[in-house]
Amino acid sequence: MANNDQKTIRCAIYTRKSTAEGLQQEFNSLDAQRESAEAFIVSQKHEGWTCLPHRYDDGGYTGANVERPAFKQLMSDVEAGKIDCVLVYKIDRLSRSLLDFAKIMETFEKHNVSLVSVTQQFNTNTSMGRLTLNILFSFAQFEREIISERTRDKMSAARRKGRWVGGNLILGFDIDPSGGKLLVNEAEAKRVRQIFDLYLMHEALMPVVRELKERGWTTKQWTTKKNRKAGGRVFDKCSLHSLLTNITYTGRINYKGEVFGGEHPAIVGDEVFEQVQATLKRNGHSGGIRIKNGIGGILKGLIRCKACDCSMTHVHTKVRGIRYRYYSCNKSLKNGSDTCPATSLPAQELEDFVVEQIRHALKQHYGVLDEDDSRNVIFNPLWDTLPPDEQSRLLRQLLESVTYDAQKGSISISFHPDSIISPAEEREEVSA
Repeated sequence: MANNDQKTIRCAIYTRKSTAEGLQQEFNSLDAQRESAEAFIVSQKHEGWTCLPHRYDDGGYTGANVERPAFKQLMSDVEAGKIDCVLVYKIDRLSRSLLDFAKIMETFEKHNVSLVSVTQQFNTNTSMGRLTLNILFSFAQFEREIISERTRDKMSAARRKGRWVGGNLILGFDIDPSGGKLLVNEAEAKRVRQIFDLYLMHEALMPVVRELKERGWTTKQWTTKKNRKAGGRVFDKCSLHSLLTNITYTGRINYKGEVFGGEHPAIVGDEVFEQVQATLKRNGHSGGIRIKNGIGGILKGLIRCKACDCSMTHVHTKVRGIRYRYYSCNKSLKNGSDTCPATSLPAQELEDFVVEQIRHALKQHYGVLDEDDSRNVIFNPLWDTLPPDEQSRLLRQLLESVTYDAQKGSISISFHPDSIISPAEEREEVSA
């Protein structure tokens, strides 16, 4: 006699294939995986299993990460409570990363969703199924790591022989269509040589950046294998410094700190290249300006410029033996002060202000904290004796971001939603 109170188990089938080869065929690998899972669901019909009509198919996507459209839709439906059971042909169809898999299973367990592998015959609803799953997945991860090691060894051997083994193209070179080899692009090579000459003439990065902007010169632009445009950006300090220090232009290859003769010809002579390196070293990484990356900076990685929607960097300078610290917009540092409306903020005043706001928010939200609560260190005099790295670590546990709005002259502090208090709210103004 049928049990009318039997619960319906809503089953979703997830399929994946690493390459796109063969997906246009009338019956492909994804169809075969789904057919096997559908047959398994039919065999469990007496348990109330029913197959959901939506297809979660990822064709041409690796299992090494979770950047897959159908997988993201699957996880979204799991979190929405639309699925009770997920079926895969083999466990590595879901993921090949142990870390990613652990997060997936955590989500499944949170929403009471079981995982079934059709060909490996186990169900995570049972303890034996969970044990078998962990064993099988460990071997899948081991196999993937072995393949990665072999690939790295092969690439290392090629680099030591001076061969091009891939990566972002640089201005002055193209890839030989017949194989992985660099060919000189004469028009771009001429620009590269002029850029080196410009730096030797100005002996600073920012004047060259401005000159390149006026000429309309950009970084290397190319089309990827997926027919996407890459590169072609306006030069800034970082990209210019990267070009000027790239030893590939001398016909050599740098691999893990060792230099090997390359298969490609040189664009820039050794004498010019060494003169540029000596000038860069004399000026420092900043390329001649006085402000450099400094010490301290407990808000590094947290503070952002709202006007430019980019991070602000902790910098410092010395005047008559006294060190002055600031937070400056990255866009301003890279492209010049005229590119950003935000002025530099005095670091110590800003850091003190943020700490005071945290103390105020903690008192308002929690009142008196327990003696063993780690947040007490913010109130404790010990705070001022902590090294900057430790202060920064503690702030990162509490804060999500600190945003400087130059137009309003205000600071907005956002706390981590799972650690404290409330969404971001604007605080009183801080003078720059």
